Amino acid sequence: MSDAATTTEPHGAQDTVVSIRDLDVSFAVDAGSVEAVSNVSLDIHRGSILAIVGESGSGKTVTSKSIIRLLPETATAEGVILLAHQADGTMSDIVALDHRRLREIRGADAAMVFQEPTSVLNPVYTVGWQIAEGLRAHGKYSRKAARTRAIEYLDLVGIPDPEERIDYYPHQFSGGQKQRVVIAMALVLNPGLIIADEPTTALDVTVQAEILELLRRCRDEFGATILLITHNMGVVADLADEVAVMHHGRIIEQAPVRQLFAHPREEWTKTLLSAVPRIGQEEPRVLATDTDKTPVVEARDMTIEFPGRLGRPAFRAVDSISFTIRPGEVLGLVGESGSGKTTTGRAIAGLQRIHSGSLEVLGHEMRDFKERKFRPVRRDIGFVFQDPGTSFNPQLTIAQCIAEPLVVHKVFTDSRAARGRVDELLESVQLQTSFGDRFPHELSGGQRQRASLARALALDPKLLIADEPTSALDVSVQARVLRLFRELQEELHFACLFITHDLAVVDLVAHEVAVLYRGHIVEHGTSRQVLTDPQDPYTQRLIASLPVPDPVEQARRREEFLRVSQEVPGPA
Repeated sequence: MSDAATTTEPHGAQDTVVSIRDLDVSFAVDAGSVEAVSNVSLDIHRGSILAIVGESGSGKTVTSKSIIRLLPETATAEGVILLAHQADGTMSDIVALDHRRLREIRGADAAMVFQEPTSVLNPVYTVGWQIAEGLRAHGKYSRKAARTRAIEYLDLVGIPDPEERIDYYPHQFSGGQKQRVVIAMALVLNPGLIIADEPTTALDVTVQAEILELLRRCRDEFGATILLITHNMGVVADLADEVAVMHHGRIIEQAPVRQLFAHPREEWTKTLLSAVPRIGQEEPRVLATDTDKTPVVEARDMTIEFPGRLGRPAFRAVDSISFTIRPGEVLGLVGESGSGKTTTGRAIAGLQRIHSGSLEVLGHEMRDFKERKFRPVRRDIGFVFQDPGTSFNPQLTIAQCIAEPLVVHKVFTDSRAARGRVDELLESVQLQTSFGDRFPHELSGGQRQRASLARALALDPKLLIADEPTSALDVSVQARVLRLFRELQEELHFACLFITHDLAVVDLVAHEVAVLYRGHIVEHGTSRQVLTDPQDPYTQRLIASLPVPDPVEQARRREEFLRVSQEVPGPA
């Protein structure tokens, strides 16, 4: 089909960057076809931010990828997707374009910021080369001019020392900085539309706030139009001008952001709004236990160092911290990436040696401990990992994965003999026993996380270590998993170290909170004391960075975050 046949200039084209009409997308599978998107119609206006929200599987990412035809070959798209060209403002039907024209519009007319920057950035090329690649591919810049423009855009997105760091490789950047690099790659050709697909899901809340502020600058200073894909209604309240809610492949509600938050029509929209965790929405947890009992974990001036290499000094990841976890208590350990919280959890599990001080776990001193003596203690420690998809063996069924600790510790001879206990565990985490016969990839993220919790509880542990167990989940799924965790903890009365960067999550599950900043505990107290009356500027910054599902309140919190950020600069 010729370009002329696919180029139009409908009424209002000067104000519309994307116009989607009656979009249907289906995927061919062995059993036939699966409809992912059905009868979707929407417009994205120039200089605005439209958020498409919904749970995983709602069709929001499929809709966004359809705009630049990034769907796999098994997908079939029908309908009309008109995209404006930056050069002359005319619009082309993306569904009808050939591959040559698609290559021309990708990057120049529409660019995408993906959820996981590590999967986008090539580890063997410098970030400067990768940013300049798009400029060279469109034939507009010489090698020298492309490098100069790449430095300019690294500076625009807030990368420090861009003249030097343009020659860095992706692994030399933090998670937030890698996301900034990906945004620079999207901006460098000045596209009319930026598609941001869950750009902050895996980031610390403070880094998330900084990335959202950067996207706001993209609109306000660079004139970008943004399609934001997210499941977090707090993020929507912070950034969007208009919201479209998707459920089961359909848009069920669409309205300006303040109108939708103030007067949602659909029950599903109300569910998404209520699922966002907020500090103070639950009654504070009070530990009903005898404080004279021997602590399950007790750290006194614990220090953990990693040896330096090539003549460099040792790196102190944890610096002289002290805390206790009593029987039946949940201690929330909060901080950004690199604060030392996961290192602390690994030390308690016997997976990381301590350098100085003392750490007692279930009556066993961990400094210079012997693995042979500590091995029997491991039976009393359970683990819930951040990503159960990588902690489960993909070749084993869910039942076999849950039975594994029972077999290793010789409670049962094999997974078949343990099936009765496995079924009890599945029911305790509100999964049907038939799920035990499925493989990990056949479960959703929330179902896998519940199965991971079942495995952690298999041996009735006295101590549970949960490392960011809900950070990668949809907010509605996260809410269900957290409530389940709280109910099980109250019933089984195990002690727990709950590691997270999200203070609202801590408020729901923890009795006490310790805030880590660069290896130091800067604040420690009951969850209500720390979260409602924070004394340390870093804790104040963490709380201010947490988005809430209220556009009016979130605007005030954004100003507070910018103010406290000047007092306590954090890692990007």
